[in-house]
This record gives sequence, structure tokens and C-alpha cells, in this order.
Amino acid sequence: MADILTIGEILVEVMAKKVGQTFDETGEFIGPFPSGAPAIFTDQAAKIGSTAGIYSTIGTDAFGELNYRKLEEDGVDVSIIKKSSQKTTGVAFVTYKEDGDRDFIYHIHDSACALIGPDDIKKEDFLECKYFHIMGTSLFTEGLRAAVKKAIGFCKETGTKISFDPNMRKELLKDPVMKEFLEYILSHCDIFLPGGDELKLLLGTNDEEKAVASLLEQGVQYIIIKNGSKGTRAYSKDTAFKVEPLKVVEVDPTGAGDCFAGTFISCLNKGISFRQSVMYANTAGALAVTKRGPMEGNTSLEEIKGFTK
Repeated sequence: MADILTIGEILVEVMAKKVGQTFDETGEFIGPFPSGAPAIFTDQAAKIGSTAGIYSTIGTDAFGELNYRKLEEDGVDVSIIKKSSQKTTGVAFVTYKEDGDRDFIYHIHDSACALIGPDDIKKEDFLECKYFHIMGTSLFTEGLRAAVKKAIGFCKETGTKISFDPNMRKELLKDPVMKEFLEYILSHCDIFLPGGDELKLLLGTNDEEKAVASLLEQGVQYIIIKNGSKGTRAYSKDTAFKVEPLKVVEVDPTGAGDCFAGTFISCLNKGISFRQSVMYANTAGALAVTKRGPMEGNTSLEEIKGFTK
């Protein structure tokens, strides 16, 4: 089985053609593009050179086939992706605002990926797995949360490291069930990959130094705070450093953080040092925004090395 596993949604993305376009007026859209945060993550992890797989379900439709083919071509282990004839593959529509923000409309809660549940998770998949990656976007059903909890239990039995990217909206913390589950994952993770605001939201403090110290004391091995165009700050019990952003022309920011995480975990898996893994991930995240489409900017390690100082 794969060295790196993740779980969650595989979907297609259909995006507005023009910046400033809105959903409440007729306009042109382009796509579909392969997408889904955990799908982007696992695709990039595979492109870096690790064996990577994803627990997910797609429909037996053209959108599902588009994703399946893309992941397989990029080297992802697709053996644990299920196909459903009862539900269709999920869809995300996105528009872009003048200030760089985005609006989304999702068809996901009644799509094929909502069928993922604890019965999909098998202990044998974790016997040789080195990293299990969890994303906040992939906790939208009770079945998915139960599957993640079961996987965490297997990770503790097999010594598999758990990485966690909250990838969340602050509204999620208003749901007591979701808030408790996010805190549960955080209490079990070895690698934490938040955005700056997510660190504050989950730890309940604006003091980054205090929050990081608390996590390191809890036993988190690595904390990497992603700040997009402002660069990256990274911490372990032995070191702390900042990596400046790579200057690029942004075309589409969707998936950059997932690409960052996939690169970082895959580099660690390949035995690359913590500092160098962060530097490569920082470059990969920047390169990801230079192409239109969530996975279209995913890159190989050799390509990343050419842009990393």
C-alpha cells in the first residue's frame, strides 16, 4: 500500500472566466477541472515521488472519470477509490473577486464522496503507511468523521504520523460537534499545517509564540504556518525559521495550500530535511497559482528544485 494516505472529496471545479463575475448574473465559466482538496494533496504527493493514495468515492460519470484518469496518470494509487452508480461526482463552482477573494457554490453533501464511511478504512492499509493526512474540508458528514476517527486509531497502533491541515472557515467553529472534532484531531496530530488565522481560531489566542509553544509541548513535531504571499513560518522543538514567498504572477490561487502540504509531506517521506522540505513546499505552493485549475499547477520535485534558492 501507499506510504501516504488521505481521505475526502474528489470533485470537479467549474470557474468563472472573468474576475468580478458573480453567481447572480449569467456569465461564462470554464472547466471542468479535477479538484477536491485531498485529491490535490495526494496528486502532488505522488508527483514528488512518494506512493500516495486517497480514500474517496466518485460517481460512474464523466466527472469521476476525469479525476480518476488525472490521478492515475500522475502516479496516485487509485486502488482505494470507490465508484458509485447511485451518486454523482461532486462539483464546485467558483468566482473571483477584485480583491483576490473567492466565492464558492458546492454540490458535495449529496454527492458520491458523501458515501465515504468507517467501513472503507482497513487496518492493513496502515501497516506500511508512513503519513496519514487529514483536512478540515473533508469532515462534512458523520460518516467521514467516523472514518477519520477509525483511521487515527490505526495510526496510533501502527506508528503512522498524522498531519492535519484545518483548511476551514471560522463558521465551522460555531458548530460544537465540528469544533470538538477539530480539537480531537489537533490533539492527535504530529504535523500541523494551519493558515495564520486558523492557528488563532483553533488555539484561541492571537499570540503565535504562545500557541506554538503549547503545541510543541503537546507533542506536535512540526508546525508550519502558511501565509500565502506573505511566506511561511516553520517551527519544531529544535528550530524556528521563515521562508520568504516566491514572486510569481497569480492566475488561480485554488489548491495552493494543498499543493504545499502534499509537497511537504512527500519530501519528509523521501528523507529530505525539515527545513528543505518547507522550502520546496513553499516553492510548490507559489508555482501552483501560476496555472488555471486546482491541479494544473502541481509540479515535480525536479521542477521545484529549479525555482528554489
